[in-house]
Amino acid sequence: MRTDGMPSRWKKVALLLVAALLWTGVAQVERSMNLDRDRLGLTRTEPLQNAPPLLAFTTVALGGFRGLISNLLWVRMMELQDQDKFFEMKQLADWITKLEPHFVQVWAVQAWNMAYNISVKFKETEFGVYPDRWRWVKAGLELLRDEALKYNPYEPLLYRELAWIFQHKMGHILDDAHMYYKQQWANEMSQIFGMERPNFDALLNPQTEEDRERVRLLTEKYKMDPAFLKRVDEEFGPLEWRLPEAHAIYWAAKGLDVAEKNLRRVNTNDLIRLRRVIFQSMLMSFHRGRLIPDYINRRFEFGPNLDIIPKVNYAYEKAMEEDPANRENIRIAHRNFLRDAVYFLYTAGRQTEANQWFQYLARLYPDKPLFEGQPDSVPRNVTLDQYAVARVTEDVGETDRIRVKAHLEGMLAHAYARLILDLDDEAYAYQRLARLVYDSYMSKIKGSEARIGLPPFEEIAGEVLRRLLDPRESPFSAEERAVLRTKLNLPAETAAAPTTPATNAPAATGTNAPASPALTPP
Repeated sequence: MRTDGMPSRWKKVALLLVAALLWTGVAQVERSMNLDRDRLGLTRTEPLQNAPPLLAFTTVALGGFRGLISNLLWVRMMELQDQDKFFEMKQLADWITKLEPHFVQVWAVQAWNMAYNISVKFKETEFGVYPDRWRWVKAGLELLRDEALKYNPYEPLLYRELAWIFQHKMGHILDDAHMYYKQQWANEMSQIFGMERPNFDALLNPQTEEDRERVRLLTEKYKMDPAFLKRVDEEFGPLEWRLPEAHAIYWAAKGLDVAEKNLRRVNTNDLIRLRRVIFQSMLMSFHRGRLIPDYINRRFEFGPNLDIIPKVNYAYEKAMEEDPANRENIRIAHRNFLRDAVYFLYTAGRQTEANQWFQYLARLYPDKPLFEGQPDSVPRNVTLDQYAVARVTEDVGETDRIRVKAHLEGMLAHAYARLILDLDDEAYAYQRLARLVYDSYMSKIKGSEARIGLPPFEEIAGEVLRRLLDPRESPFSAEERAVLRTKLNLPAETAAAPTTPATNAPAATGTNAPASPALTPP
């Protein structure tokens, strides 16, 4: 019997014992590391729900190699981006999201690539029509909303990116096709919300087949919760849900809501960005958050949403309180917002509210000029009427006869268009402001009337009305002209030349105009 093998056998036993001890130690360290990773939100332990077969297979079969392959594809994707090869980027991004569906940054980059980089490669097919560009913008939205958030429902970054496309790409005016995007989105949303304010009761408790179909579209296709929709409208609105700004607010608010329910993954910067999207979208909604049919240009006109002024003002005050480091910059933006609020209320015929906010502006910023380069234009030296007139003349030039006359004609045309819409207060406000601008201009050129004077105001108003009632020149349909004639107490249109009153002067003349909003000829 050989004895020289005994030491070797004991050596193997010793090595096995050492290996067992090391294995036990690694297990303890790994358990501690897993706890730390879970606490810091670095571990994905939840199963992938509702994934297609290919995605389910790749996430299981490739195991740890998924990360390595994804990293290599990501490096290649960034190289393609530097080379402006955006279509090739899309394919690689699609592979990465199938390998690593929780790789949040790839979803964000791919959606941005589709909505911004690829979309602009397509030109309009005819004047003002961009179907291919819109298809790619919409694809970016759907990628985030329908795919990315399905696998990453607690990631604030994805909500912010989705809200940003609504706010910046669709809501802003930087893209040549922005009006086409807005029109297409308004058409889709009209199927759910109709042409008026949403009926939240019908969305929350549908009783008819039509209402049930609207709820189905809202929840299944657009992934929106009717109860949360109502909550957002009450907190930040009233909002026009046919416009993209309202949806930017919805998804940013949704991101904040899910972040509060999953605090361990919250990044403070993500929350700041979400709040900023809400604030900026509210400001955009104030400036152009109302849809008005534009009979002059045969399209939608985007008017200010004056009903959210108090909430936008509160947002500014809260921002100044929470961000003292940027307080001065916020104050400047706040003062500009108040200037716009006063002017928009004034032109909408809401004089009482305009005066209240004008007094509020004067109280907060008593020594700040209302107009740049005019140090004496502090609120105590300017009346509300003078401020409104100055806002107009600031744009058209104080002594530019042609521009002033064109602006007067535009205001009067819009006044008559508002009558057709049964917006009498706004109609009267436009007409009254036109008269104030006219009087201001004529007083400034006193002594030079023969050279740069305007025709009598009644003559200008009469010529505008004549064109609007003439079937050969009018942008209005026969039905719209009939409504306008009824509003102005004019005889019905005949097959012959249209009947037009001799002077066509609006009833309100001078600054002491009567309270009635009706634009009735004498």
